Amino acid sequence: MSIQGFDPRSGAAAGQPIAETAAAQVDAACARAHRAFAPWSRLPAAKRAAVLETVAEAIDASAGELVALADHETALGAPRLNGEIKRTSNQLRLFAQALREGSYLEATLDRADADSVPPRPELRRMLQPIGPVAVFAASNFPFAFSIAGGDTASALAAGCSVVVKAHEAHPHTAQATARVVADALARAGAPDGVFGLVHGLAAGAQLVRHPAIKAAGFTGSTRGGRALFDLANARPDPIPFYGELGSVNPVLILPGAAAERGEEIARGFAASLTLGVGQFCTNPGLVFAPEGLVDALAAAVRQTAGGAMLSARIRDAYAAGTRALAGAAERIADGDGSVAAYGAAPQLFRVGLDAFAAEPDKYSEECFGPAALVVAYCDPQRAIAELARLPGQLTASVHAADTDAGAAAQARDALRGIAGRIVYNAWPTGVAVAWGMQHGGPWPATTNPLHTSVGMTALRRWLVPVTFQGWPEALLPDELKAANPLGLPRRSDGALALD
Repeated sequence: MSIQGFDPRSGAAAGQPIAETAAAQVDAACARAHRAFAPWSRLPAAKRAAVLETVAEAIDASAGELVALADHETALGAPRLNGEIKRTSNQLRLFAQALREGSYLEATLDRADADSVPPRPELRRMLQPIGPVAVFAASNFPFAFSIAGGDTASALAAGCSVVVKAHEAHPHTAQATARVVADALARAGAPDGVFGLVHGLAAGAQLVRHPAIKAAGFTGSTRGGRALFDLANARPDPIPFYGELGSVNPVLILPGAAAERGEEIARGFAASLTLGVGQFCTNPGLVFAPEGLVDALAAAVRQTAGGAMLSARIRDAYAAGTRALAGAAERIADGDGSVAAYGAAPQLFRVGLDAFAAEPDKYSEECFGPAALVVAYCDPQRAIAELARLPGQLTASVHAADTDAGAAAQARDALRGIAGRIVYNAWPTGVAVAWGMQHGGPWPATTNPLHTSVGMTALRRWLVPVTFQGWPEALLPDELKAANPLGLPRRSDGALALD
């Protein structure tokens, strides 16, 4: 069996087919990752940071080749892909900074206290890497959420070895990126096997079941993620599975904002909806808007254009999703169509609040691509009540004016229970790599709402706690020695000290 990439603009084959990874090869990659884990995880954090920076430099140096391949396989365009390359290398550098800063380890020291009830022994606690991990590359971000993307970067930073399963939509981009990463790791002195690549659906399922793999990260569809999540939990030793799945990213436009800047909001919505042909996981697919703003939203979408989607499968799923919406709601706008082989046109649908409230599950399923449903309302209190009933989301957004302050506060309280990131007077597309970012939410947005797949705290997915009780100073890890030779931020007897 082999995997064939295709050019989304023409439908023609892109490059030679790449063979799916055989079961024996997957097993060998996992075995190498297992052997590499101990030396990599024990490498001082500052040295791992230097290795990550070497990988970042190599990716930047190879940007021309990688962007050309990715554009051929994804049709995302050189400007978008060059930006994504820079995001990929920058997040490697940011994780290197986090390693040198050290607070991610959560180092904690409690002295023995014979007078406490019960008596307290000496306890020293820190986070340590979980083991070799599997990473599943995403279709919609061939660099930033793929071979060397956030999951891989954070796992390597944490001290884990990584085996990546390439996405079938851009196999040659995956192969070339993996070669750049592997060469850079070798030059920097990383152990052999700390990074590996496999191809094929069967290889992905084998990864999740392999006894050497101790956690997995996934970005993709709810259906595919749920299947892998179930495999991870069906193992004799279940492992954490951090899946980013589906989200419609609801938006509430309040009456004051609509009256004050309705045209501006409509233009911003159309731009966010159609960014990257709607193939962002934070795409605003469900909008609660005052009845009087619906025409402006429709007019803005009519001014947009479609484009090539990433693959025939994604294009076909979009067509099926928009057909389902057309059968349940009124189609009120179409953007310009696309002549690309995997082309898709933006579409906007409308339904009244009463109809939505009667069947919310029917109207709140993700349609991946440049399509959205507007829920027209007259009473903002009823719209806010419906927001609270929605399933878990990656993001939720509120557009408000000063006159909407009371309703905005109510919406904030309703949304903080269903979404990982709540946006005010802006659009959700675009996810910054920062300490304060939360890219995750309750099911079905993710399989684990406690963690993020973007930002510095993404490290925590690949770390587990360990406590050393009563160990002599000489035998403790440097991170927990009383003298703090690494100068780490630590908590001692309950008090946080920065050095």
